[in-house]
Amino acid sequence: QKSEQSLKVLSLPRRQRQATSLVMPPRVSVASIMQAIRVSRFGGPEVLALEKSVPVPQPGDGEVLMRVRACGINPVETYIRAGTYARKPDLPYTPGSDAAGEVVGLGAGVTSCKVGDRVFTRGAVGGYAQYSLARADTLQPLSEKLTFEQGAAIPVPYLTAYRALFSRGLAKSGETLLIHGGTGGVGIAAIQLGLARGLRVLATGGTQEGIDLMKKAGVHAAFNHRQPGYLDEISVSSREFQGLTYALNDNSFL
Repeated sequence: QKSEQSLKVLSLPRRQRQATSLVMPPRVSVASIMQAIRVSRFGGPEVLALEKSVPVPQPGDGEVLMRVRACGINPVETYIRAGTYARKPDLPYTPGSDAAGEVVGLGAGVTSCKVGDRVFTRGAVGGYAQYSLARADTLQPLSEKLTFEQGAAIPVPYLTAYRALFSRGLAKSGETLLIHGGTGGVGIAAIQLGLARGLRVLATGGTQEGIDLMKKAGVHAAFNHRQPGYLDEISVSSREFQGLTYALNDNSFL
């Protein structure tokens, strides 16, 4: 059954119906209250508290409002939460800078995206929540081929690995890269980026789970850095590739 309003629209002349549809703004349902993880004092994981009546923020100039579908967790956020990082946010605050989701609101001057776009960002302001603000210039389009979880895992790990390998290291195809701790977020990103650029990639891990993970990612050789003599194994293997060109250390590995 059609509502009275629907019947009125359908009864309009065709030309008027087309004009009406062209001027209708996109409709996105956004709640006024959301759930969010809040930190009211610095400390361990126990200070993370779920609050269910947090006002949804409104985007300002150059900002967008995202419906958060997934949020990345980075080591630096644990240092900030513990109060040991150089920069301390005002309390209370919502953690989380890497997030992926959908654009549901636009601030003044935003033209680089539109409501409904799938995006990820390295600049979420409080990503551990159902909604988050981010500056429009920090957003990147999220391919339909990627899940929101994959999108949220991109910013800090992959940008860090890319900067280390190519912006600072100037790594080139045919060179050999050793990643010490290839099972962390940056380590896995470096493996994938290195292989995609045509590098020969060797990596270390500390568990069989980690070794299997790196092999699945496609490394040319994997070593257990908790086993005696692993450096000798790396030395022998690297000679097969005419020596090492780069070494990258990721301290967040298994």
